[in-house]
Amino acid sequence: MCGLVGTATTARQSDRGWLATSRDTLTHRGPDDAGEWWSDCGRVGLAHRRLSILDLSPLGRQPMRRPDAGLSIVFNGEIYNFADLRSELETLGHTFRSHGDTEVLLAAYAQWGTACLARLNGMFAFALFDAPRRQLFLARDRAGEKPLFYHLVDGRLHFASELKALLAHAALPRRIDADAMDCYLATGFVPGDRCILQGYRKLAPAHAMTFDLASGDARVWRYWQLPELEPGAANATEGELLHELEELLEDAVGRQLVADVPVGILLSGGLDSSLVTAMAVRRSSHVRTFSIGFPGHGRLDETPHARLIASHFGTEHTDLMVEPTSAELLPLLARQFDEPMVDSSMFPTCLVSRLVSQHCTVALGGDGGDELFAGYGHYSRLLSMQRRLGVVPRPLRQLVARGAQRWIPPGMKGRNFLQSLDVDFGRGLPQFASYFDATTRHRLMHGHSAHPPVAESIRERRIPIQLDLLQRATRMDFENYLADDILVKVDRSSMLNSLEVRSPLLDVRVIEFAFGRVPSRFKATESEKKILLKQLAARVLPREFDRKRKQGFSIPLAEWLKTGTFRDVFWDTLCAADVLFDASTVRSLLKGQDRGFDNEERLFALVLFELWRKCYGVSL
Repeated sequence: MCGLVGTATTARQSDRGWLATSRDTLTHRGPDDAGEWWSDCGRVGLAHRRLSILDLSPLGRQPMRRPDAGLSIVFNGEIYNFADLRSELETLGHTFRSHGDTEVLLAAYAQWGTACLARLNGMFAFALFDAPRRQLFLARDRAGEKPLFYHLVDGRLHFASELKALLAHAALPRRIDADAMDCYLATGFVPGDRCILQGYRKLAPAHAMTFDLASGDARVWRYWQLPELEPGAANATEGELLHELEELLEDAVGRQLVADVPVGILLSGGLDSSLVTAMAVRRSSHVRTFSIGFPGHGRLDETPHARLIASHFGTEHTDLMVEPTSAELLPLLARQFDEPMVDSSMFPTCLVSRLVSQHCTVALGGDGGDELFAGYGHYSRLLSMQRRLGVVPRPLRQLVARGAQRWIPPGMKGRNFLQSLDVDFGRGLPQFASYFDATTRHRLMHGHSAHPPVAESIRERRIPIQLDLLQRATRMDFENYLADDILVKVDRSSMLNSLEVRSPLLDVRVIEFAFGRVPSRFKATESEKKILLKQLAARVLPREFDRKRKQGFSIPLAEWLKTGTFRDVFWDTLCAADVLFDASTVRSLLKGQDRGFDNEERLFALVLFELWRKCYGVSL
């Protein structure tokens, strides 16, 4: 829902025209309405693009104000417990004109100040100006479903839902941040509060900020974190946990079905989306489900699995067929994603969003289940590695890892596994999804930067302190891969098509249950994954459902790079005279791909970066 942009400074602003221009770069996030507001002091400007979801009347317009308290807000997202909060606030004397959640958020701040964040259950990013306190308050949801970028220098704060809105301001710089660039090449995304551009930041998930108009000072703090596993969790029975999970998930789905526009479910036929569908039919008499087929690519076709679930629960089901993907979509995605990201599944995610948006304005998905309940294959591999290799002296394993990095070319099967052998099983985590190691990154950037590789040390500092290896791994993925890859992909792809995607599994109560109540033995072993969710599936899904099926949302990129427009775009982009990366290293990667190496995602990383850099005129 929506896009926001704004500014706050210590001095009165005379140049205001840029605000509407920046706002309207976000029209795709909010095609239904637009608004702009400036404070009487001229130091604060707020602008908004609206995608109408709740209270479609003009009473839901933003920026929304509460003159009696001197409050003004721009808000992106949904507060799923807004009805409960509204009832509580009414007993405290607050009155409401609208029927949406934005006015409830304003009243919650008026009542509880910044402590209101502890009461919010939802996905959100917002900026609220408190005139009496001469303070701007910004916050982002716990998982990081909704984005918020900002640029702060010399008492001038600019912020927006997407980086492109800030780059529409001609006075703001656009130079690459060397540390962020190194992280991008290593892990495929820019982690945490870092940004690909110098001087810009992302407000990290579960963080808030206040900006003081008098001093120009900003304070950033974390208002929530993943709970520790409860002391008594080890004694919990499977039956107790299943009952609790079923109640939580049903209530979360019920709350997220609330909207004044058509709502659908993205039904892949996989475990997570099927459970969401099962809970939805308990809360609604009319459930619409959508599945996606890729003609000509049978292994990517989800429709038979989705039809089984749709038929069992009697949903109004639609199969949407995706036309062959064109490489012409690459520049559009490079522009939309603000920061480049190495995840080629942005293609089908964007195409799916485009098709579903023709039928619904809101869609529920299954994101979060893999991180919360250990659904990725690397969790079982990690447990196996710990048992089999934990007894091998680490210096010996490090020797093998260094040899693999030195002697095995990138993309050759087994290289990443061998490089991961130097892991410290007591406190570390291997980087299974490494794109470019430090040596290759140095070669790629040769002649452009003397900056030493830092991605490994940055990643190491972000590894959670947990004795339990599986707890450590799932928490790491929740706070990094989920927040900075999966949720970014879903937000940018869906909002490009003016579709709001909600994730019931990321309800804060489900998150806290998964990490605070569920011991590792109910999540994954060397041979099983998602143990607790699969047991719930056995309760509520049809017998014919394949609980072992795990189908990632992907495209046949390796096939497309053999011939045709994708190959042409990749070679033309990476062999251009003005390409940023070292030509010999790039050609080695391209030729390796032709010889059968798995370099397609590495090449995707370089192509998307080059298209993004040229689109926004970014320099080193």
